[in-house]
Amino acid sequence: MAGWLNARRRRRILAEPFPSEWDGYLDDNVAFARRLDPAARAKLRELVQIFVAEKHWEGCGGLELTDEMKVTIAAQACVLVLGRDDSLYKDVASILVYPSNMISPPRQLGVFEQARAPIGHGTTISGQAILGGPVILAWDSVLAGGREEVSGNVVFHEFAHKLDMATGAINGTPPLESKAQFQRWAEVCSAAYDEHRTRAELGLPTVMDHYGATNEAEFFAVATESYFLQPGALACEHPALYAALADFYQITPSRDRSRALASWPFWSPPSF
Repeated sequence: MAGWLNARRRRRILAEPFPSEWDGYLDDNVAFARRLDPAARAKLRELVQIFVAEKHWEGCGGLELTDEMKVTIAAQACVLVLGRDDSLYKDVASILVYPSNMISPPRQLGVFEQARAPIGHGTTISGQAILGGPVILAWDSVLAGGREEVSGNVVFHEFAHKLDMATGAINGTPPLESKAQFQRWAEVCSAAYDEHRTRAELGLPTVMDHYGATNEAEFFAVATESYFLQPGALACEHPALYAALADFYQITPSRDRSRALASWPFWSPPSF
């Protein structure tokens, strides 16, 4: 029954025309969308309509949330599932948007824990994904990343965490379909993570941000950013990792940002 109701609701959503101003938001704010071929662009538009309608949105810190903000965030999030099933975002219910970077609260002491050293202040963050909870984003960072005015993309990063969380854990392993895939993922990503961490510790330049050396979960999120933003460089530095990500995401970003996607698998409308 729930599946039937969900399908019916989605049919109603897609029966509405895609607002022309939303296409303008994609063109102005999501550089990746401008490089999509017509079929991929059409699928992205459908995913955006569904994502905007189904998620709970909230402006925080005095921010008045607009359709432009919702569409810009939704489009970047849906890029990650263009080749997959959007049910991978089952852990995403709410998106909280702040005007700019936030200060995360300091760590709380446990019930039986006593402070033996200063706990410290909160850290400045531009995004955060919470297991079983919302995705929190800073709008100025969202916009800069979407327009590719900066090297990273906070939406790609935080929604990669949500793909990771779709398994119910946070360990850098998104949902995979077979034991063989899990084994290959573990071997490839462990080797790439160890190499990346070593290079980061030595201060050597890397395609992926050194923040990916923090732990396996951050490595997957940072690797996802590089896969979509610097695919050619990632393929050269970590060919096995690039191939594993390509198998998971089922899309091949162009290695030349000025061109459309180099290849695109056949797609069907979002599954209901």
